[in-house]
Amino acid sequence: MRLGINLGYWGAGMDSDNLAVAQEADRLGYDVCWAAEAYGSDVPTVLSWVAAQTANIDIGSAIMQIPARQPAMTAMTAATLDSLSGGRFRLGLGVSGPQVSEGWYGVKFDKPLARTREYVEIVRRAMSRERLSYEGEHWTLPLPGGPGKPLKLTVHPEREHIPLYIAAIGPKNLEQTGEIADGALLIFPSAEHLEETALRHLRAGREKAGLTMDGFDVCPTLPIALGDDIDALADMFRPYTALYVGGMGSRKQNFYNQLARRMGYEREAAEIQDKYLSGDKDGAGAAVPHQLIDSTTLLGSVERIADRMKAYAAAGVTTLTLAPAGFTLDERLAALRAGTEALELAGLVT
Repeated sequence: MRLGINLGYWGAGMDSDNLAVAQEADRLGYDVCWAAEAYGSDVPTVLSWVAAQTANIDIGSAIMQIPARQPAMTAMTAATLDSLSGGRFRLGLGVSGPQVSEGWYGVKFDKPLARTREYVEIVRRAMSRERLSYEGEHWTLPLPGGPGKPLKLTVHPEREHIPLYIAAIGPKNLEQTGEIADGALLIFPSAEHLEETALRHLRAGREKAGLTMDGFDVCPTLPIALGDDIDALADMFRPYTALYVGGMGSRKQNFYNQLARRMGYEREAAEIQDKYLSGDKDGAGAAVPHQLIDSTTLLGSVERIADRMKAYAAAGVTTLTLAPAGFTLDERLAALRAGTEALELAGLVT
């Protein structure tokens, strides 16, 4: 099992710390450094900055939002980042959610599976440097009856095939991801529930495409924090979990809330959402079960973290992405180093 890091969103007041974390992960031999975007910092700019100041670690978008860019623009960006980084770029895509898609980008959040499939097909055609033409429900290239003509990408990516990942939560999206992508970006992954909530759907998609799970990258993100007081460490992540389960998306379309329900927290997920949407964010955090946090994070000593890593490897994870937590840079760097120590202790070094 390989290790990655996720820097999250840029521009939150700790950008220099994030760069230091990325550089230390590069020094420690981490496999990939992911960054995110929502409606603040954009991923390509952040990854360019990180790639320019690291040597070996891959850089990945987790995610570049599909409603934010035309697919040909995403192909251009991916090819450019791969070229500039010396072949270290991984393209992670996702549809975002209805609030961001419609509120920020003005793009209707409808038929997300069909849009994703068409988007991936166009991006791959463009990155392969064939002359780009496409007829679909959501995109038609070139536009009919006008001056447009099929064009070919002029930039040569460093590699013929840039790895393409999709952020997936729901069963249908997971199945399609297994069918059309090289890897899946997962969030709130519990090793104990991973088979039923993700792996079986990914496997079904691979089988639909006539493929196995060999070479497919199962890549969940987990916060990691060192310490002796597990309860206190878990409490650090109550606002984070409450935000996603309670307030990320609308009452009818909250993919994280639905995931918590599939993990057996149906009553608790409803309570968290009710309190969060009514403005009681503290109450929503208090309603998050300790076990939900503990099972979707890596908390405690290096030995405890190593045991959890074994469980994720046994469940089918191939790249475990860590989000090192701490109130200071030193604490985050210590968590990062604990990740490599735990991987070695677990006997999972590849």
